[in-house]
Amino acid sequence: MIHLSFTPHHLPTFAILRPPLRLTATASNTTATINILHSFPSSSRLHFLYPPPCRPLRTPLSSFAPPTCAALRASAGDVLHDAGATALVLAGAYVLVFAFNNLTQRNLIHQNSNSNQARCFATLVPLVNCLRLVVHGFQLVDDDGLIKSVTREGNPKELLRGPLYYVLILIICALAFWRESPVGVISLAMMCGGDGIADIVGRKFGSKKIPYNPSKSWAGSISMFVFGFLVSIGMLYYYSALGFMVLDWPLTVQRVALVSMVATFVESLPITKVIDDNISVPLASMVTAFLSFGY
Repeated sequence: MIHLSFTPHHLPTFAILRPPLRLTATASNTTATINILHSFPSSSRLHFLYPPPCRPLRTPLSSFAPPTCAALRASAGDVLHDAGATALVLAGAYVLVFAFNNLTQRNLIHQNSNSNQARCFATLVPLVNCLRLVVHGFQLVDDDGLIKSVTREGNPKELLRGPLYYVLILIICALAFWRESPVGVISLAMMCGGDGIADIVGRKFGSKKIPYNPSKSWAGSISMFVFGFLVSIGMLYYYSALGFMVLDWPLTVQRVALVSMVATFVESLPITKVIDDNISVPLASMVTAFLSFGY
C-alpha cells in the first residue's frame, strides 16, 4: 500500500508498505493532495521507509583497475628505449669529436675552424637534411617513418614548412656567424632549446592560455624563457671554454636574458599562420643579440 501524509508544519512523507497494494483515492482527496503538494516549496524532501534497491553502476569497477604489469613494463620499455637512443647519439657525437681532435693533435689532419671551407663543410649535414625534406615533402620518395616522426598531422606537406625552416636557419647560422659570434649560438639555442621545450611543456601543462593568443599557454612561454636562457648560457660557456669567445659574463647574462624575453614574446604572438615560429623566433633572436653584442 502507498501512503501519502502531510502536516502543516512538517515535510511531507512518502511511505511504501510491502507487499504493494492498489492505490485508491477519491476525487476530493486527490484534489486536496495536489493543492498541498503545490503549497510546499520545491525543496521538500521525501522520506522512504524502504530504500529502493541499488542500481548497478553504469561503469564497471574493472575500468578503474590499476594498470597491469604488462602496461607498466611497456611504458618502462619506451622510456628506456628513448633514454638509450639519446645516450647512443651523445656518445657517438663525442666519440667523433674526440677522434677528430686526436687526429688534429697528431698532425694527421689540418683543422682550421676560421676558414670559409670549414663553414661550408659544417653546412653539409643540414644541407643533406634540407634536400631530404624537399624530396619527401613533394612526395617524390615515400618514407612513412620520417613523416610520422617529424610531422604533427602525418601530412608530407608539413615537411616543407617548420622542419625545412629549421634546417635553413641552421645553415644560415653556420655560414653567417660560425663559432666566433654569440649571435648564431643564441639564435639556435632559442629555436632548439627554448621553442622546442615550450612546445612539449605547453602541450602537457598548458591549461591556462595567454589572453591575446589562445593557442599559446603561460606554461609554454615560461619554459620558453627559462630553457632558452639556460641553453644559451650553457652553449656560450662551452664555446668560451674552448677559446672561441671572450665574454664579460655579468653583462652577457643580462644580454641573454633580454634576448630570451624578446624571443619569448615573439613566440607567443598570434602570427603562426603568417610566419612560422622556426623563422620568427631565430630572426628576432638574431636581431636582438646582434644589437646587444655588436658582432
